Amino acid sequence: MRSSIARPLPSPTLLLEWSGVALAAGAGVLGGAMNALAGGGSFATMPALIGLGVPSTFANATSNVSLQPGAMASAWTYRHGLEPVSGVGMRTMAGITFVGGLIGSLLLVATSARAFDLIVPWLLLFATLAIAFGTQASLWLRSRVEIGPKSLVAVQAMLGVYGGYFGGGVGLMLTAAWGLLSGATPARLAAPRTLMLAVANLAATIIFIATGMVYWALCVPMLLGGIVGGHFGAKLGLVMSAKVIRVWTLLVTIATTIVFFWRAYG
Repeated sequence: MRSSIARPLPSPTLLLEWSGVALAAGAGVLGGAMNALAGGGSFATMPALIGLGVPSTFANATSNVSLQPGAMASAWTYRHGLEPVSGVGMRTMAGITFVGGLIGSLLLVATSARAFDLIVPWLLLFATLAIAFGTQASLWLRSRVEIGPKSLVAVQAMLGVYGGYFGGGVGLMLTAAWGLLSGATPARLAAPRTLMLAVANLAATIIFIATGMVYWALCVPMLLGGIVGGHFGAKLGLVMSAKVIRVWTLLVTIATTIVFFWRAYG
């Protein structure tokens, strides 16, 4: 399959207009806040970049890099809540996630824009289902099966790859999976989840920058917006109702999924 980096960097039509810069910054604020609250920040940033004329693979890579500082800011805000998940320490979890993120981001580099356009709606649908039914599925399975640390490590490796390749809704998937495997509440998992998002993004950021997949003219304002959104989103997450966060995130992901299915297959 032909790599997307074999083509010249595209020139979005709104790149040099202030409206494009403002849209990128605003999407960064929203995406950073969403990541801090429950994950799914790329549901805000990637569609904005595509709307500005950036091909989907470049948009996904640029979105990932732009949200990385915000993810780090959120992880720092939540740092006092870090603790092992089901007996697996944070260093082990971070190492697994980082390697998985490297693998996933390399897979994206090898994916053509057209193939990615066809794949993304299904990834979005999967993420939407995880948001809608992940908690109930975790509770149902936990009442019937007992899963230990080894299963947690395997699941974390797969989610690390997913996070590096696309990452849409991966924070919500982490919460659902960890809830099943450890029995912990979403509130208790907020800190480790936010850290793992930052680690997966860091791995992908290294690959995307090294392979020239980042559109810096739009990435910079989106990155600055992501820092602001990530910081205040984490603070808001400490006081906001979990139900409100879930409903808002679900509405955003459903709308984004519908748009991407229409774009790819309509």
